[in-house]
Amino acid sequence: MTHLKVTLRKSHLDTTAPQLATLKGLGLRRIGRSRVLENTPSVRGMVKAVIHLIDVEEVAAPAI
Repeated sequence: MTHLKVTLRKSHLDTTAPQLATLKGLGLRRIGRSRVLENTPSVRGMVKAVIHLIDVEEVAAPAI
């Protein structure tokens, strides 16, 4: 199964409450921090909601 590496690139200060909750749900709190998440429909939906704030790349396996 593929995974997504999600990195916060822009500030969350001028976002709406639902977008802030989505970033929190993705585990992104500070600019430059990354998370490797499973590529599921729910994660893809969350990514789509905040795509203007993050960078996304597909990785084959999580880097542990």
